[in-house]
Amino acid sequence: MRHPSEGVLRRLVDEPAGVTDDDRAHVASCPTCLRALDTARADARLVGAALAPSGGGTVDTEAAWARLSATAAAPAATAPAFRPAPAARNRWRTTIRRPAVAAAGAVVLLTGAGVAAANDWLPIFQAERVDPVQVTAGDLVQVPDLSAYGDLQFTEAPEPEQVADAATAQQRTGLAVPQVGELPEGVTGDPAYLAADRVTATFTFSAAKAAQAAGTEGEVLPPPPPGLDGSQLRLQAGPGVAAIWSQPTGVPTLVVARAGAPTVYSQGVPFETVRDYLLSLPGLPDGLADQLRNLSTDAATLPLPVPADLVTSSTADVDGAEATVLTSRDGLFAGVVWVEDGVLTGVAGSLSADELLSVARDLR
Repeated sequence: MRHPSEGVLRRLVDEPAGVTDDDRAHVASCPTCLRALDTARADARLVGAALAPSGGGTVDTEAAWARLSATAAAPAATAPAFRPAPAARNRWRTTIRRPAVAAAGAVVLLTGAGVAAANDWLPIFQAERVDPVQVTAGDLVQVPDLSAYGDLQFTEAPEPEQVADAATAQQRTGLAVPQVGELPEGVTGDPAYLAADRVTATFTFSAAKAAQAAGTEGEVLPPPPPGLDGSQLRLQAGPGVAAIWSQPTGVPTLVVARAGAPTVYSQGVPFETVRDYLLSLPGLPDGLADQLRNLSTDAATLPLPVPADLVTSSTADVDGAEATVLTSRDGLFAGVVWVEDGVLTGVAGSLSADELLSVARDLR
């Protein structure tokens, strides 16, 4: 079954007259596309709220950008003493359940191997390397969100916050803030620093929810292995820090970030049982499932979803670590990401891959 692309779904929100009757009819009768359409509508409302002037009226993009830039540039001392935890958790829940992000979350939860004791949380996945997984817009529409298979609960879900300097970021997170040896040409000035605490989420598999999701696709749920229904996985990542160099307009030119690499813990059945079963469920595109099955089975490879039509990927050496290099097909953006000693490091920006590799290899 062909699902309309994410762009078509967004046109249904912004410019419905530009969508064909066939696509309209498909979306109206397809639960998967209706969920994706709800997400597109939510995104549109969020963007509209961010851009709208406080007193109402027509959106003024220049004024909106000025407000955003002023907020980002404000000293840390003027920031609120705290942010309401429920709002932060709601933003994380919304983000992780978006189709694009759910693909990333799902592949993390579906990768690795190991045995977990029945009554204890045991680490059964620790990222030691990154491997790109090619996805298409159709894949992202097809992949069900995690709530289709069970319950996702965040116990720690902080929002990144700007801090005064590198020393404050290190004190808050315990991570050494990466220091750039020599800035590339065109990158000037001092960076802004962001810090974020650890993120922890628990996913509980539900055979009833999975069966319902399969039924909406006209499929029959494969019989779950004994003990799988109600079993839990706990995902932990972070804390993290980032240094951001921006253009005078406020657009980031160079971002250097570091975070605790994701770890997955299990309480119940062996993780490989969960992985193999979830990869067999209806709704996961065959090509994506095949790529995940072909990843390393040593519980150490972190899948990195890459939009195949927008980004190319390759590998490179960064001081003895194998890094994944991502380059946009239009040449406007690139990134380098690798894992070393349990820490995930990324360098990205509106620079060439060679320039970013030079920065990565010169970090202190």
